[in-house]
Amino acid sequence: SNKPRKKKKKRKTKKNSAGETVEDNDLEDIDSLLERIEDPRLAPQSQGGITTDSRPLLYVEHRNLNPENELKRYFGARAVLGDQRPRQRQRQYVRSMWLTAPKNTWPRYSKTGITMQLLDTRRGVQHFTFEHHREYQQVQFKFLDAVESMDPNNIVLLLQMNPYHVDSLLQLSDVCRMQEDQEMARDLIERALYSLECAFHPVFSLTSGTCRLDYRRPENRAFFLALFKHLMFLEKRGCPRTALEFCKLILSLDPENDPLCVLLLIDFLSLRAREYTFLTRLFQEWESHRNLSQLPNFAFSVPLAYFFLSQQEERPELERSQARERAARLIQLALIMFPSVLMPLLDHCSVQPDARVASHPFFGLNAQISQSPALNQLTSLYVGRTHALWKDPAVMAWLEPHVHEVLRMVEAQDVLVQEAEHKRKIRYQSAPRNIYRHIILSEMKEATAALPLEVTSQPVMGFDPLPPLDSVVSYTRPERTSHPSNESTLSLFFRSLLPNFNLQGDVRHDGDNEAGAAQDLNQGVNRLMAAMRDMLANIQFQEPPREDNPEGDGDWD
Repeated sequence: SNKPRKKKKKRKTKKNSAGETVEDNDLEDIDSLLERIEDPRLAPQSQGGITTDSRPLLYVEHRNLNPENELKRYFGARAVLGDQRPRQRQRQYVRSMWLTAPKNTWPRYSKTGITMQLLDTRRGVQHFTFEHHREYQQVQFKFLDAVESMDPNNIVLLLQMNPYHVDSLLQLSDVCRMQEDQEMARDLIERALYSLECAFHPVFSLTSGTCRLDYRRPENRAFFLALFKHLMFLEKRGCPRTALEFCKLILSLDPENDPLCVLLLIDFLSLRAREYTFLTRLFQEWESHRNLSQLPNFAFSVPLAYFFLSQQEERPELERSQARERAARLIQLALIMFPSVLMPLLDHCSVQPDARVASHPFFGLNAQISQSPALNQLTSLYVGRTHALWKDPAVMAWLEPHVHEVLRMVEAQDVLVQEAEHKRKIRYQSAPRNIYRHIILSEMKEATAALPLEVTSQPVMGFDPLPPLDSVVSYTRPERTSHPSNESTLSLFFRSLLPNFNLQGDVRHDGDNEAGAAQDLNQGVNRLMAAMRDMLANIQFQEPPREDNPEGDGDWD
């Protein structure tokens, strides 16, 4: 009976010719095999020179959702994991998750009261929704009270009792991020994703691209927002490939409405992750029905992707020449359609344009002043986000002749220039709500400064920024009757000083009666005077120190 056990031990300690144990190299061997399988040179090529893929456009790979896999490709498995590999006997049982890895420091998970239901299936697309049970609704009401108190400590207390309440985790993450505690902010977002993934329906699939969630339902918004905040942390952490996969996941949940407008971000992540083929394929497949070329980010990023493809020496010369031609044609169309992008882009890249470009009115200050506020928000967002990708001297050398070619077309009064000017005047009159939501979540100062007053004047909560105007509400918060809604400014001021003060007292139903109104006024004044007396009686003044003893007597209670 001991023989198999002895053989097992021998297998564990068996060394290869390099003197390293097989156990230490398992993960590296698997990664090398996967990289060879997914070698782009082995992928089928189309006649147009663009790599084709039989999988759906928004297909999500599970292994690309794990940032450790991307870091291991950059630095090696041993550098990323180090001594973190626990032995099998010491390993605690945790549920296997795709979106995030549970941590030992997290509180023990128990059912929170969130579930997911399958609503219906239409044309091969499955529509799901999260649901809040009664106990979770009660916690949600307490959370709204804590938010209204404007005290983050109340949210902390709520999380101590309900450690996996999703909206509390999202809101407290924003507080930690404002206090420069990035690690805790990221940890709270991961815990929110873990809580939501534990509630997934058995049929709900992250990878198929055919599962939908309706952002109009408040219960579903937390999942969208947690994914978006998580991918922003991943991009700052230096994992653009993983962030791109999460971006594709968000887009697949509602590709028609795109409630967080991740189309304004997906091109940047594709360029950062060097997924140029995916970006060009997205543009080719969606341009006909989504008009992606009318967004400044796609108008400039797609030709940049073609340029990078043309610089890859491992590609055939025919494919590289076709990519160069497409890059030249598309960048000229982008400069004609959005001339206001060039000068801020050069300014961010610390590049001084030549005299002809700097003095020409087509790219001058007038191009930025004459454009609508909605278009200004889109161009500011793109320049602020992607200017670092244009700093490459090779990119600037490629861009320069095309700028001069566009100026030649402008001076020749080309038809394309006149059509683009007409489109700019008709379109971009006002930005949809999802673009405002994206700008707020992105916190790009260039674009945030361009937001209209109707957006900046209203309070924006991190757990639900700019909720849709056509929300589908399944349950409502009970009305709070403790404070009358028609309080005056003076009453609100004294309530801020004295929380128990009430100028109006009980609401009278015979408010039309003049005698009753006069009596209410007298009672309100009497209550105000009593409150003032009470406040003045409680004010204590400290005596100034005497001249003969400026430090005081040193006696403290």
